Amino acid sequence: MIEQAELLWRRIIAKGTGANADFEVALNLQPGARDEELQSVENQLGVTLPEEMKALYRIHNGQAWNVGVDSFVRNLTLSPLDQVKENWTFLQEEFDPDEMEPEIEDDAIKPVLWNCKWIPIAENGGGDYLCLDTDPSGSGTVGQVLYFWHDWGHRSIEAAGLFEFIQKCLEEKDEEDAT
Repeated sequence: MIEQAELLWRRIIAKGTGANADFEVALNLQPGARDEELQSVENQLGVTLPEEMKALYRIHNGQAWNVGVDSFVRNLTLSPLDQVKENWTFLQEEFDPDEMEPEIEDDAIKPVLWNCKWIPIAENGGGDYLCLDTDPSGSGTVGQVLYFWHDWGHRSIEAAGLFEFIQKCLEEKDEEDAT
């Protein structure tokens, strides 16, 4: 699995470097996460991290955000593990599920606005998070990818797993480049 993660990082970097020679530097990637850091996230969130997440983070422990940092896919910045814990804590404390109705289009997701078993691994800077679902419904898959929109109750599966999601994003970019 680590080989797949390495390949995805190389593809992300190669794709971005094609448009911007300084892309790899602008990603502001952090050194790979240690097992103790991954275990700390599991302990705090009360979940078992999906293996694809562990592999991706063992290569790079997210991106250190600052002005001008490039997105690793779409408009998303991959959160370092410490930030994953902070974002999760923030969502636990701040999200008021009574403010809106859930719009769940996919029966693979439990019909809730926020689930404490979702892992917010990436963000767009506007209060929205890309999450890995470690508590899907009976028809879902552990590790499935969904967006948490802070001001909209829409929830749907983006991919069955993190690697599939990144692959889709890389292909979307190919389609954009072809038009």
